[in-house]
Amino acid sequence: MVISEYKKDIALSDEFYEKYKDIIRNRWDIWEDKPIENASGMCYAMRKVVNEDQSRQVALLQILEDHERVIIFYNFNYELDILKNMYYGEDVVVAEWNGHKHEAVPTSKKWVYLCQYTSAAEGWNCITTDTIIFFAQNYSYKIMIQAAGRIDRANTPFKDLYYYHLKSRSSIDLAIEKTLESKKKFNEDRFIGKLFSEKN
Repeated sequence: MVISEYKKDIALSDEFYEKYKDIIRNRWDIWEDKPIENASGMCYAMRKVVNEDQSRQVALLQILEDHERVIIFYNFNYELDILKNMYYGEDVVVAEWNGHKHEAVPTSKKWVYLCQYTSAAEGWNCITTDTIIFFAQNYSYKIMIQAAGRIDRANTPFKDLYYYHLKSRSSIDLAIEKTLESKKKFNEDRFIGKLFSEKN
């Protein structure tokens, strides 16, 4: 079996950079219209503005041009909302596995299975697809490995497995990627402390 991993770099929009800089500079939650109070809140806001950028959806749809059946892993509810509202095609069946729904893997010719890391990273297997797309990275290296293992099974009929990691060149995505490459868990407090110490 051949496992192929692709890091699909996303070309972010000009609008993204303005929002991203404003969040860092002002420490302001633009969705709730209130101050960001801690490192967790700051990382969440930074990730949200990155993940909501239209370029991530474009990159996802480009991958789907070559793969008819895919599992997509995501972290947050707003990511699920984005994924559920995308148009995949009239003949594509969409199903979910998360804290609210535990739908079966579709059996149609074309399908998208939306899986939340915390709920779906372990405890089930799928040998009817050869492709996983990580819409955004999880903070935990262990969780990422467990998620990847859903299709990496001894009884899979596929000779090749494909893993796509969607990521931008934003500081938050790069920091998470670096931590995962070190097989560690991303630390929000450490990242935010370093981010602001570098800016002062």
